[in-house]
Amino acid sequence: MLRFIKSLFGQVVIALIAGVAVGWFYPDFAQGLKPLGDGFIKMVTMIVPVIVFCVVVQGICGASDLKKVGSVGVKAIIYFEVVTSIALLLGLLMAFVFKPGVGMNIDPTSLDPTALSNYVATASKVKSAGFSDFIMKMIPSTIVSAFTSGDVLQVLLISIIFGSALLLIGEKGRPAAQLIGSLSDAFFKCMSFIIRLAPLGVFGAIAFTVGRYGIGSLQQLAILVLLFYATVAIFVLVILGGILRTTGFSIFKLIGYLREELIVVLATTSSDSVLPQIMQKLEHMGIKKSTVGLVIPTGYSFNLDAFSIYLTMAAVFIAQATNTHLAMGDLLAILIIALITSKGAHGVPGSAIVILAATLTTIPAIPVVGLVLVLSIDWFIGIARAVGNLLGNCVATVVVASWEKDIDKQRARAVLNGEVSDAALN
Repeated sequence: MLRFIKSLFGQVVIALIAGVAVGWFYPDFAQGLKPLGDGFIKMVTMIVPVIVFCVVVQGICGASDLKKVGSVGVKAIIYFEVVTSIALLLGLLMAFVFKPGVGMNIDPTSLDPTALSNYVATASKVKSAGFSDFIMKMIPSTIVSAFTSGDVLQVLLISIIFGSALLLIGEKGRPAAQLIGSLSDAFFKCMSFIIRLAPLGVFGAIAFTVGRYGIGSLQQLAILVLLFYATVAIFVLVILGGILRTTGFSIFKLIGYLREELIVVLATTSSDSVLPQIMQKLEHMGIKKSTVGLVIPTGYSFNLDAFSIYLTMAAVFIAQATNTHLAMGDLLAILIIALITSKGAHGVPGSAIVILAATLTTIPAIPVVGLVLVLSIDWFIGIARAVGNLLGNCVATVVVASWEKDIDKQRARAVLNGEVSDAALN
C-alpha cells in the first residue's frame, strides 16, 4: 500500500478520487481550483516545443540517412490516413445502428445559437482554409514564432530542416548535435520535475469539473456519451488491438505500461499534457528516437482517431435529433469533409466544436445550430477523445517502428511485461 501511495500512478489516482469528493461536497470552492489544472497543462505545454525540436533533430542526426527519415514519414502518413478513415466509418456506423438521436424530435428553430457564435466564427475560417492555407499554416513567420505559438507542426517542420542540415554537413555539425543532445537531457529532467505536479493538476481539473457540472451532468444526452465511450473502447481494443497484434504486442499490456499518462489525460482531457513523457516511454520500450520523434508529433495533427469517431457520430446524432434526412451523398460528404477538417484540429481553441461546425457548414441538410445539443457534454466526450487519440498515436509509433525494424522487440516485450523497470523515467 505504501508503495502504491509513493508511486506517481497511486498519487494521481488518489488525487482523482479527492477531486471528485471536493467537487461533490464543496462545489463553490472546487470551481476556484480550476487554475491548478490549467496551470499544470500550461507548464507542460510551455516545454513541449523545445523537447519536440531536440528529439526530432537528435533522431535525424542519429538516423545517419535521410532516405530512412523519409521512409518513416511516408509510412506514418499512409498509416494515419487508413486508420483515421476506419475511425470515421466506425463512428458513422455506430450512430446509424444505435440511433442515439432518434426520438428527440428537436425543432432547430427552438435552439438558441448564441453560445455558438465564437465557435462558428472560428469554424468559418477553418472551412475556408484550403490545402494551400493548411500548408502555409505549417510555415511559421519566424523560427522563434514557431516555438511561441505552440504549433507542433511548425516546430516539426523546423526540426526536420535543421536536423537534415546538421546531418548533411557531417563532422561540422557534430558539436551542435551534441549540444542539442545535452539540451534534450536537461529539458527532459525539467519535465520530470513538472510531472511530479500531475496529482495537483488532476485534483484541480476534476474538482472544478464536478463542482461546475455535477456528476449528474452525464444524465443529459447520456446515450450519446455512453455510445461514444463504447465506440472508442471497441476501436482501441478491437481495431488498434488487432493492428498491434500483427506486430506481436498486446494492447492491454501497452495500456498498462502507459497507465499513469492515461490517467493524467483522463483528468485534464488533453493529450498535450503527456506528450514528452509518452515520447520518453516509447523510447524506453526500445523504439528508435528518430521514429518516435517523427511519428508522435505528426500524429498529434494527422492521427486523431477518437476525434474522427466523434465527428461522424455527432454529425449523424444532430441529424437524427432534428429529424433531418441524410441521403447517401450527404453521408459520403460527411466522411470526405471530416477526413480533411480533422487535420486542422490540433491547436484550435475549442477544436471539437469548431471542427464539427466547419464540417456541418458544408452539409446544407444538417442544421449547424444543432451543435447546441452537444455543447453541454463536450467535456465528458473530451475525456474519451483525448485518451483514444493518445493510444492511437502510441500504437501508430509501435507499428511504424515494426515496419521499419526500428524497435528492439525483445526489450519492448520485457518492458511491457514489467521485467524492465521504468522507475528512472519518473
